[in-house]
Amino acid sequence: MSEPRLIQALSDAEIAAIEAEVAHLPDRQSAAIEALQIVQRARGWVSDESLHACAQLLDMSDASLDSIATFYNLIFRHPVGKHVVMVCDSVSCFVMQGQRLRDRVAAALGVEMGQTTPDGSFTLLPIVCLGACDRAPVMLIDETLYGAEEIEDLDAVFAEYRG
Repeated sequence: MSEPRLIQALSDAEIAAIEAEVAHLPDRQSAAIEALQIVQRARGWVSDESLHACAQLLDMSDASLDSIATFYNLIFRHPVGKHVVMVCDSVSCFVMQGQRLRDRVAAALGVEMGQTTPDGSFTLLPIVCLGACDRAPVMLIDETLYGAEEIEDLDAVFAEYRG
């Protein structure tokens, strides 16, 4: 594809941010994860079109970049809600009644794992480990970690994000 197509698919700010990352790395492909994160921060997820543009910018095939994007569970390849709720399903959280938390969160949001609330406010996803076993069970909303003690009143927690 031509350069104008690339420019349409990525904003000037996204291209500049990706190029800034590339400048610090040994080769263009090494910026793959950073490029995907830049696009996701700007758009909420990485569409096929933006993935193609990133691959082109990084001199990679779409398939190679998509394999990276789909390997990392924090890169979203489908639209997500305004807030992403990730419930840890590691062994530690499971032992500490993680399934109960998962069920409570799903009930509070009115969705199942992998779904987005009808108003587009929340997407509920599992995550393998959040690395906070000492606070198990845990969930992450956007970039805020909630341990067992902070999530007694889920309605109050979610109300903070609906505001």
